[in-house]
Amino acid sequence: MTALFWGLIIAGVVTLVRYVGGGHTAGHPGTGSGQADAEHVLTERFARGEIDEDEYKRRSDLLRTGR
Repeated sequence: MTALFWGLIIAGVVTLVRYVGGGHTAGHPGTGSGQADAEHVLTERFARGEIDEDEYKRRSDLLRTGR
């Protein structure tokens, strides 16, 4: 009974760590999700006025071409 109890506790902790750590939704390298995230951040920065239109276009082109 004690072994079952501790087994459930350990399984719960492992599940919680994976959930909080984002392991259940982590993207795989090379899927392009990183580029979409970068473009989203760039768009948000432009919308907040942190960067001007020229900087937005320059960085957006850089993200798309990779150069």
